Amino acid sequence: MNHKLGNASPPVKPAGLMLVLGLGLALSSPQAGASESEVPPWLALGETDVPEGGYSAVPEVLTTARLRQPKARVPGTTTVISGETIRDLGMVSLADVFRLVPGMTVAAVESNQPTVSYHGTVAYEQRRLQVLIDGRTGYLPSLADVDWNAMPVPIELIDRVEISRGPNSAAYGNNAFLASINIITMSPENTAGTGLHVQGGGPGIRNYTAYHGRTRDDYSWRVAWHRKESDGFDFQYDTGSQLRKAPIRDGFEFNQFYYDGVVQPSPQHSLELRAGIVDGIDQDDPIKIGSDLGIQNNPDDEVRDYYLQATYGFSGLDKHLIEFQTSYQRYNRDKDWISCIELGGTPAPMCARLNEDLNQHRLEFELQDTWEINPDLRLVSGLGYREDGYESETYFGGSGNIYQSRLFANLEYTPLYWLTFNAGANYEHTSLMDDSFLSPRLATNLHLTENQSLRFVYSRAVRTPDALEQRADWAYTPRNVSPSIYSDLEGQRIDEEFDSVSPVDFSSYYTEAPGDLDEERITSREISYYGQFRLGSGVVSTEIRYFYDELRDLVAGIINIEDYDLGNRVAIDQQGIELETALDLGDTRLRLTYGYMDQEGWYTANDGLSPDEQQETVAREGRLSVRHTGSLAWIQRYSNDWSSAVAWYVADEFRSGPYQRADLRLAKTVHGPRVSYDIALIMHHYLNDNPLLSRDNNYRDRNQFFLEAGVRF
Repeated sequence: MNHKLGNASPPVKPAGLMLVLGLGLALSSPQAGASESEVPPWLALGETDVPEGGYSAVPEVLTTARLRQPKARVPGTTTVISGETIRDLGMVSLADVFRLVPGMTVAAVESNQPTVSYHGTVAYEQRRLQVLIDGRTGYLPSLADVDWNAMPVPIELIDRVEISRGPNSAAYGNNAFLASINIITMSPENTAGTGLHVQGGGPGIRNYTAYHGRTRDDYSWRVAWHRKESDGFDFQYDTGSQLRKAPIRDGFEFNQFYYDGVVQPSPQHSLELRAGIVDGIDQDDPIKIGSDLGIQNNPDDEVRDYYLQATYGFSGLDKHLIEFQTSYQRYNRDKDWISCIELGGTPAPMCARLNEDLNQHRLEFELQDTWEINPDLRLVSGLGYREDGYESETYFGGSGNIYQSRLFANLEYTPLYWLTFNAGANYEHTSLMDDSFLSPRLATNLHLTENQSLRFVYSRAVRTPDALEQRADWAYTPRNVSPSIYSDLEGQRIDEEFDSVSPVDFSSYYTEAPGDLDEERITSREISYYGQFRLGSGVVSTEIRYFYDELRDLVAGIINIEDYDLGNRVAIDQQGIELETALDLGDTRLRLTYGYMDQEGWYTANDGLSPDEQQETVAREGRLSVRHTGSLAWIQRYSNDWSSAVAWYVADEFRSGPYQRADLRLAKTVHGPRVSYDIALIMHHYLNDNPLLSRDNNYRDRNQFFLEAGVRF
């Protein structure tokens, strides 16, 4: 059965893209090509190299193939957003950064928990995205989810964010199914001294950052503290028959502490050390959890996370760079409340303390070798091991582990100065399914001139189910039970075994996953163009991407205790075109992005669901699929260290309606011989009051104002 998502429209054809590319080539000013006897110097330029005349070199990318590559050689479209741009635009949350990426959507899951998606197919769980922080896996072990609010990354310390758009499992394994994100923080060598920054306003948002560090030839370090607070949305609608506004409890407050150190005892040896702690409260509203549980108090999450990371680099071997990275992360979520539940046929409600505690950990090892065989041939290869563990009396009825091992490689070969090949693959074994999977990628880059390339990319990837999808054993264990007539329930896990001998029906209070899910699969094809050329004294860079993706055997359904129902049930075809262009012209920076996507989905399982239920299942996978996405940003610097930034973000044809927001930032910086400081005013204006994804995510005022101030010495 075939079900369309969204309004029908003509699909994007490769011929249309070729016409656009042709126009781009005709309108640009091609530079003189290099001779075939040598590699042109522009292919070897680093991101800080500036040729004579001030013309910026082709920027470099680290994430896509695990190689440091100029964009002309990268095997896929990659968005690079500098930390300076993020701060100039006055971002108040990390998730907002991804509104600058064509094809990416940002919304909130019923409460104040951000969801970030590339090409949709994600709503309540942000699976299918690989998120890295300085190369360390950032999504949660057992849920494959991303807690953006608790993410240990202060915006003030971001160096850049790289987003590889399209399957990147060839480099990072099975969760890089749709895209991969690498958040790279500043080195302590670049933040020596002391810095303080405060930002607040809007819906009770308050961000505080303080850091201090020192740098020497052989050792640089930084310690930092970051506190973030939010009151969340202003109101929701109650569950009665009429839509009445009700308060919503969805704020958070986190304290985060970090240490970053770089030790370099000799030019051949380097060691990076990182550690961090996250401590705080993430509020949850009783209405959001469900009225059937009869929650009497505030079911908040107590968050206690920490991580340790070490990366060792050795460059003493001829033409080789050896890197070894290990990390250990712990995620502790404690959540309990008092429930009073009416049980059929009993004289009084049962009251008890229930919990959804979940403790998770991740241990990772990775060894990587980068071998520059010659200037035209480079190979990065390595192996990795990861252990994801979880413990939850409620979600899993105990504890468990998932073990993953992988081999990966990417070969970059430039036989002619106008041609580069990339061939990469990741071979991964997971104990969750006791099976192995191969994710390959092939790419050809045609260098049309010294600063323009045309790419052809073919890739395949898989995503294996996470622990909650495959191993859920969800049931509550009452404690402090009252009245005494229910004393036999004290400490008793209310699961199927108990329910089979109980005179009371508890079937809506437990569920168990069948454990029969298969892997999801995607086949992706990309044709893209990257160009960079002069415009007077400035530089214009443009990247255009056409994609056609086939997603098969998607895990679809519902994940909650009452209606838990998952299966490999949905197939989706996606195609579209994305544009990203930027102009750097002295004190002016303009940035434009646009994404168009046409999506068709259909139900593939033969499991007895009615046509209406099948359609709803398919539509549920499209809750964050958007036909049009885009952003426009203008950053301007003036005399006397004044600056302004104007930005506009749009996501149109959401299932729940359009999203449009305009931002303004006005800032003043004062530089002194020992101290510099800045102050800024930020305004967010929502062009409509449509609550994305959930009708309960509402602000009373469409204008939100923020103040920020910082000092460095």
